[in-house]
Amino acid sequence: MDTIELGRFAVAPDGGLTPRPPPETPALRFAWRGRPCAAQFDLGCIHLMADAARIPSTADRPFDRPRAFAAVAGLPDNLPDGWRARLMPDHRVRIEVEAPMECPANATALVTAMVRFALALDPFLDALEAEGAA
Repeated sequence: MDTIELGRFAVAPDGGLTPRPPPETPALRFAWRGRPCAAQFDLGCIHLMADAARIPSTADRPFDRPRAFAAVAGLPDNLPDGWRARLMPDHRVRIEVEAPMECPANATALVTAMVRFALALDPFLDALEAEGAA
């Protein structure tokens, strides 16, 4: 039996998933602790990201804002190797990591990578929340 096309994936008879070529990179979107997350797949790697927090606006919580900015500024020094933190133009705090992934991957390997990312993200979510970036 040949592979079948399922969305942006080619699925092998043994369940192996291979991303189909661009224009769009296949992604799974999920939420962790109410935050939007995504796992994008490419040949040989998985790119995981979470919108971990948002800097509060001056109008809503002006006293939390300086602490939240300080927490975000210190975040890169505390992240595991290979992880990145970015402040987006709309003041969302995005945490990202790219990890190797066998190709073809199977659904179990993809979900395992997503769960590991979400669990490793927890202490950083706690730290951001404690400093007013929810």
